[in-house]
Amino acid sequence: MSSLSLAVRDSSTMLRRNLLHARRYPSLTLNLLLTPVMLLLLFVYIFGDVMSAGIGGTDRSDYIAYIVPGILLMTIGSTVIGTAVSVSNDMTEGIIARFRTMAIHRGSVLVGHVVGSVIQTVMSVVLVGAVGVAIGFRSTDATVLEWLAAFGLLVLFSLALTWVAVGMGLVSPNAEAAGNNAMPMILLPLLSSAFIPVDSMPGWFRPIAEYQPFTPAIETLRGLLLGTEIGHNGWLAVGWCLGLTLLGYFWATARFNDDPK
Repeated sequence: MSSLSLAVRDSSTMLRRNLLHARRYPSLTLNLLLTPVMLLLLFVYIFGDVMSAGIGGTDRSDYIAYIVPGILLMTIGSTVIGTAVSVSNDMTEGIIARFRTMAIHRGSVLVGHVVGSVIQTVMSVVLVGAVGVAIGFRSTDATVLEWLAAFGLLVLFSLALTWVAVGMGLVSPNAEAAGNNAMPMILLPLLSSAFIPVDSMPGWFRPIAEYQPFTPAIETLRGLLLGTEIGHNGWLAVGWCLGLTLLGYFWATARFNDDPK
């Protein structure tokens, strides 16, 4: 069997393993999924009318259209925390040490975690998107090409954050620390344009919202789904995704390939 065939076979096995774990122990994913859903319902039904007036809308439906793209990106950040915890569990429970002694492709363990996490994240985004549609979100002006571009952006963003989460899981001493280390994945969307426009923020705070990965991704997704102006945000979003993917990949593989002390 060639090296490529061996890598594909072993990666598929590790992917099945991680998907089985997610199916048998869904509580972590569901708990992480609950955060963006609760925020969506809270901001729409409690603050919706006020927030809609703040962004120049006429009723709650305007704010639903504004907030859903941000919540979808927050869902990605929330879900990948489970990846960091899962990787940390594998490292601390000894299964990785056993894999190191077996005749399997070394990188297949990480590939299984990453692909499995991206699949789970996309499913979570679909579920949260369904909640958004149920409460009134509509994207009637988006073309098929724009929908495909939006889906591609969500997958690319999921891949980027997943590799970073894998790195966090590998350097964490236990699952609790991994979850804490990955908390910026949830906090950064709160400091972005997910809930209010950047222009309405205090001047000293705007750089924090502008110069981070979530804001350009949110504005790009919002433009694709709602027809708002994207401008330079599209290139920034892709650049952030590629940069984080490379950073997370080299960080995770370097840490994983270190000989155990």
